[in-house]
Amino acid sequence: MNPSSSGAWYVIQTHVNAEAKAARNLERQGFGIYLPRYLKRRSHARKIEMVPAPLFPRYMFVWIDIETQRWRSVQSTFGVSQLVVNGADPAPLASQIINRLRAREDGDGYVQLDQRPKIALGATVRVLTGVFAENLGLFDGMADRDRVAVLLDLLGRKVRVTLDAGMVAVA
Repeated sequence: MNPSSSGAWYVIQTHVNAEAKAARNLERQGFGIYLPRYLKRRSHARKIEMVPAPLFPRYMFVWIDIETQRWRSVQSTFGVSQLVVNGADPAPLASQIINRLRAREDGDGYVQLDQRPKIALGATVRVLTGVFAENLGLFDGMADRDRVAVLLDLLGRKVRVTLDAGMVAVA
């Protein structure tokens, strides 16, 4: 979104959980905004759901034409903590960064992240949560899109268990 050719993208820091509030208030003032979001996996009460979340919590991008817009009003906008500056002037962001983020968006506007863990076959992994928390095992591959297979040493033998990808990390 480039409302005018003479502006640039800048980074703002928002208050905690106030990204949407800051976006609404900045748009009301005539600024272009970009708040990249992704679908975050959330577990609650034995239920797993995908919920929208900011890609960069507490940060978003704003399009400002420094020559014509009153950019100092960004600092006092409800929801905004501060505009990222270099000295006294706002620090511009390369527009290629925004273009690359937008290129990764799906049809619903969510940035697609690489879900598969970067773990080599046979690597030692540690289970982070759940019944097998703190156990070490060997990575045995992907079971499906969101789950990994791990060989755990249980009762003196290797047992293959399938866990959510977010439950393991390289040891």
